[in-house]
Formats: sequence, structure tokens, C-alpha cells
Amino acid sequence: MRFPGALQSKGQTEKVPNAKKPKIRPPRSLRDKVIFPVRSLPTYTGPYPVGTMEIEVPAQDPRTFSHIKRDGKHLLQLETVLMTVYYPSEHHDRDLSVPEDKQKLSRELWLGRPRIDMAKGYGKFAGLGDLLIPIMLPAMFTKLPAYRNAPVAKYWAPEVNTKTEGLEAKVEGGTKPEDAADEPIFPLIMFSHGLGGTRTMYSSVCGEFASYGFVVCAVEHRDGSGPRSYVNHPKSSDEPGSASKAEEDGDVDHKPSERERGYQNIDYIFPKDNPYDTSPAGEKGVDTELRAAQIDLRMAELEEAYGVLRKMHRGEGEKIAERNMRRKGFKGSSSRGLDGVDWARWKDRFSLDNVTACGHSFGAATVTEMLRHTDRFTYITQGIIYDIWGAGTKPPEKESKHHRIGSPLLAINSEAFTYWPSNFELVESLIKEAQAEPHGCPAWLMTLRGTVHISQSDFSLLYPNICSLFLKMVANPFRALDLNINASLEFLHKVLPINLAQVNRAYKNEGLLESEPSPLDRIPSIQMHRPDEQWTAARLKIKHESLYRVSPKLYRKLKRRDAEKKGRRPETGDEIWLHVKPSAASLEKFSKAKGEKRSKSLQNATEGALSADDVSSSTKVDNNSEGAEPEEGSADG
Repeated sequence: MRFPGALQSKGQTEKVPNAKKPKIRPPRSLRDKVIFPVRSLPTYTGPYPVGTMEIEVPAQDPRTFSHIKRDGKHLLQLETVLMTVYYPSEHHDRDLSVPEDKQKLSRELWLGRPRIDMAKGYGKFAGLGDLLIPIMLPAMFTKLPAYRNAPVAKYWAPEVNTKTEGLEAKVEGGTKPEDAADEPIFPLIMFSHGLGGTRTMYSSVCGEFASYGFVVCAVEHRDGSGPRSYVNHPKSSDEPGSASKAEEDGDVDHKPSERERGYQNIDYIFPKDNPYDTSPAGEKGVDTELRAAQIDLRMAELEEAYGVLRKMHRGEGEKIAERNMRRKGFKGSSSRGLDGVDWARWKDRFSLDNVTACGHSFGAATVTEMLRHTDRFTYITQGIIYDIWGAGTKPPEKESKHHRIGSPLLAINSEAFTYWPSNFELVESLIKEAQAEPHGCPAWLMTLRGTVHISQSDFSLLYPNICSLFLKMVANPFRALDLNINASLEFLHKVLPINLAQVNRAYKNEGLLESEPSPLDRIPSIQMHRPDEQWTAARLKIKHESLYRVSPKLYRKLKRRDAEKKGRRPETGDEIWLHVKPSAASLEKFSKAKGEKRSKSLQNATEGALSADDVSSSTKVDNNSEGAEPEEGSADG
């Protein structure tokens, strides 16, 4: 990828041109107002209030990954799976089954527990040590704008959001679509975080999806890619998945101190002799052995999490609650645990098919590998990759023609990562891989202008000034979140079956995926924010920054006036650059195939129901016969 110097536009302003205002996100309480010295996360904008559940259960298949060891212990081990589930809930601020004088529903901490130790983990990851603790202090009291263990929603939300109706959108029911069931079946998204991430680092993205009618399972990876995570051991050695049993079977290993205290903490793993292998300027490149093994562990964790969701779907939530290790008495836990969850409401309430895999950075690399293993992840039918870390992505297997992306794909880049030539080429290759025959799947590639790598995480919302001053982010972080979500919802509306897509009917279609493609060599201001080489992928550039900091409004006004006088042409794209989109013919072909698949599925379901009726009728006749007895396991047994 090249950035021809002739295409520089000297008169462009240091702001995303014609940027729209973000959606309305009114504060929910005094705690969320500016007068309190606490960092607050914005209210989700969809029509559903959002609930969350924290779950940690022993893995069904504990094991080690790779031969890599540190201090005589396997570095990568699967013992438990930890996740936060975000979902559409029944009400906004409290459990209606609890009397007014009783305690209201609580909200999950963003940073996690223990707070100081978690901040130290972030400090270690950032290379700042304990110096980061004062910076993280305001975020130690931040809570998610979602309610723990709230009842899952059973109603169809109205076709409005907080921009049109304010918070009232979250307390009103809507009419169900024609021919739809009385209770909506929510689509499922599996989310994988990036380096330095946790299950709550992307709570705004996950919560936004949930507010529009999706169940989102955000897994916290224990592969040494996060700042710090605690792996709990079951209290009894007789329990399934206990540490002692796993050690006896040779599945995992522990240090004596870990066995004694009943948990171990997993901090970020710096590759040996190459600690900063993520840097584009690194001479040694990426530690491919470690990163490939981490992706293998990540995929296994996502499979384990999907298994937990299947139990919820079958109505076996009580079994999950019994084994849950995010409750009182376990490390990093809330005393609430899963208390108050109405597990009966979860039975058959979300779809286990047509699942979306979504991830950021290294999580996007994980999603890419999942999309290539269609035989293993049969339930995943589309992917969304935010700012993928190309160097950490596994290449397709040359000897296997089947190890290719065979699903619809949406790739959204930050502007900072678009200026990383090798990374952008990798993303382009993934889009072509998805579009190639025999699958020929629709795929989109776009860039959000004025954004940096962490613009798709909560960090840019909690610390916008740091992102602006040090990373030179010029996009409004709330508007950047809107663009990410709106483009993703538009994509899902196009590729999901209609019975699932209609749940997501309240989003405002901005036509982000319909605009004219903007190849990089045709964008006048492509070098306006391009940083110097040593800052590639890390930050943007703001020309004449001192004047911009003194008075951004005056600066932009003078720049616009100067551009008008010189007759410079307007920007190709205002808030986004859409680089690649599928042709109308390929979209029509996909839609037709999707319709045929849906019709066949309905036909099979109908035939299955008829067969069940026939069996039921014959059984009823037999049971009315003289001397007939019900078979074991039948309804009469």
C-alpha cells in the first residue's frame, strides 16, 4: 500500500469533516454526572435495558497448550472459562419482583476486583508499573450501565432508541413483527478481546449490541493476553474440574502456593527475548509460536463458553449457578454471584445457530481463525473484526483448501491502523479471501476517520483527553462508538436470517455500507493524519497542533475559509472511508441462498413437527390399548 505524496491536501482541517453528533446518552443517576470525580460509561442507546451475568466454571476439557514453560510450569493452560454475558433485560433500573423497600439490582464493576491489584496488572502491561494506579483511580469506581442478574427480556422492543425517545425508550414495549413469535429469539454474539483487554474492556460495544436485542458472551481469555485475570479452583477436591483432579490426570500443573490459596493470577505474557513483538518497528517481528498457541487456547475458551450457553438454552442454568466460581468466597468475585437469576426464562430465548464471532485486535485475529474452521465452528455464520492485528493472525494453511474464510465479513479499521501498510494489506487479503469462490461471501472494509486503535474499547470513553493529547485522536469517542455499532448492526441486518434480523429493528440505518468505495489512492487527505514512521499504528498526527489546542473552533474556521478561497475539493468521505463492498450481484446471490436456506430450515422444522404429532398420536392409541404401559422417559412415565 502506498500513500502518494501528490495526493496530500494541505488545506484540510484537523477534524473529521461534517461529523454528526453522537446519540443521546443521558446519565442514569447522580453517580454518572460530571460533578462526581468518577469515570462513567455512557448509557446504551438501544431500546432494551441491559443485564449482565458473571460466570466462571471449570472447563469440560482442561488441558495445556504448547510446550512453552516459565518457572517449570506450562504457560498456557485451560482450567476454567470466565465470561460476562450481556443481554436485553426486562426493565431499566430494578427487579420488579423485589419490593420497593428492598435492595435494588447492583451493577458490575468495570475494572474488576481486587481493584488495586487489577490496576497494578494494567500498569505492568503498559510498562508504567504502580505509576498507573493514580490514573486508574477514578475508574476503580466505574460501574457498567447494566444491571446484574436482571430478568432476560420477554417482549419486543419499540422501533426507537434514546436519540428519538430518551430513556423512555427503555421502559416501553413495542408491537411484534407480523408472523413473529410472541417472545423474540435473540441472536448470539461471541466476543473476543484484544491484547490488554478483559471481558469488560469492551462493555460499551457489548452493551450496545445487547440494547438492540443481542445476547453477547464476552470471554476473558486466560492466555496471557490480558493485564491480569484470576483463575479460581473449586473449593472441594471432589468437585468436577478441581485443581487436584486436573493435576492427577496430567491435564494442568500448579505451583504449591497456587494450590494452597486456591487460585492463580494470569498476567500479561511478554514474549521471551522479544517483549514488544507487537511493535510495527520491532526487528525480531512477532513471536509466532506464542501467538499461535494463544489463539488455539482462545478458541478452546470460546468453545467452552458456547457449551455453557447451550446449558442455559436447555434450561439447565441452576447447574451453572452451582458450579459458578464468581460468587462470595472466590477471588475477584462479587458477593451477588448469580443470585436472583430466573433461569426458567432463559430456556430457548436465544439462537444457538447463526452465531456472530466478533473481536478487536488480537481478538479479531482469533475470529479470523474461527471463521476458517467451518467444520469445527459450525454454528458461526459471520464475523466482525475491529482493527485486526495482522501480524498476530495465523496465515491460511497452504496444504488445505478448506482452511479459508467462508462466511460474510465486516472489517472496521481505525485510521491509525489504516496507515500501517502491511497491516492494511493483510485486512484486504482477508476481504478477498471471504469474497473468493466457491463461497463468494459478501465482505466490507471500512476506516473510521480520526480514530486510534483503542477507539473501539471503553478506554477512549473513560479517558478521552489522554487519547486526544497523547494518541492524537480527533474523532468524538461517542460518535466513533456510534459508527462502530451502526455499521455492525447494518451488516448483521443484511446477513442474518430475517427471523433473527428483525429483533434488531430499532437501529438507525445510516447507509454506512452503501456509500461509494474510497480506494486509498483517491482520498485527498490520506496523509493529513498520517504519523511519522516511529509512531505508525500507535497514534495520528495533528498539524499545527499548538493552534489547534488553543482554539479548535477558531482553527477549523480559519482552515475552512482558507480552503474555500483556494477552491479545494471536498473530502471523499466525511466520517468513514468505505474501501471495499460487495457487488449488487453477489449480495443478491447471497440473499437468495440465505432465503432458500431459511425455507429449507422451516420445511424441515414443519416436517419434524408433523412427525412428532404422528408419533404422539400413535403413542396415545397404544397407551389406550389394553395392557399398554408408557415407555420409560415418555410424558406419561
